[in-house]
Amino acid sequence: MEHQERALAAYVESVREQPGALGVVLVGSVAQGREREDSDVDVYLVVDEERFADETAQGRFAWVERRDLDYPGSYIDIKLVSPSYLATAVEKADDPTRASFLGARVAWGVLPGLDETIARIVELPDEVWDDRVRSFVAQAHLYGGYFLRQAVERGDGFLRRHAGLHLALAAARAALAANRVMLPGPKYVSKLVSSVPTPAGFIEAWSRVVDDPDAESGAELIRILDEWVGGGLTPDEALSTFIRDNELAWLRGTVPAEFW
Repeated sequence: MEHQERALAAYVESVREQPGALGVVLVGSVAQGREREDSDVDVYLVVDEERFADETAQGRFAWVERRDLDYPGSYIDIKLVSPSYLATAVEKADDPTRASFLGARVAWGVLPGLDETIARIVELPDEVWDDRVRSFVAQAHLYGGYFLRQAVERGDGFLRRHAGLHLALAAARAALAANRVMLPGPKYVSKLVSSVPTPAGFIEAWSRVVDDPDAESGAELIRILDEWVGGGLTPDEALSTFIRDNELAWLRGTVPAEFW
């Protein structure tokens, strides 16, 4: 909307002469064309490595500016990044970080190749998506076929809910990965999993696990998932994949798969 574009222009003007400033990248609802009348303006402020090191050493990674200056309720929501941050994001960023750049637009920049770098952040090769599907299916097997079953046998209400939610998340992540869709964060899971193509009965089985996880609902969701994208994963393969991507994440220098 026009008033948000004016707010963005005013912010760019306020930072372009700052020491170390290299660019402003518009992200979020305004960049994606789904803003409301009162939406804030989300940006990444790109700065050089020296300024990034100085700011983050003081714990300054994000902040808000121009509150109520440009239109009622307005503010600029700023996150700080550097060239090395963006280059690392291309290789290692989690889904929320990658998804935050979907639809991004460089509002101003003097850093060569900034557009191309941003485009690479939101792209994952097919083999990465396929590996993700396999990993999420393995998680579903362990949470639904082992932990959830144990929880029911023991009458452990906490473990039942924990295993049920992790099974539901793993199944949803597998469905999204099969459709090459990133997950911006937990609050988007229900909406996104309902919006992508899935086999008959998947959403109903998924909802039952979310609402009231038990051995039967878990087994049904896993059955549908296996028939769809399981790829013949054996119990031993599921166990090894789960151990590799979760329990040994510390050893491999990664994060557990649910946080990808």
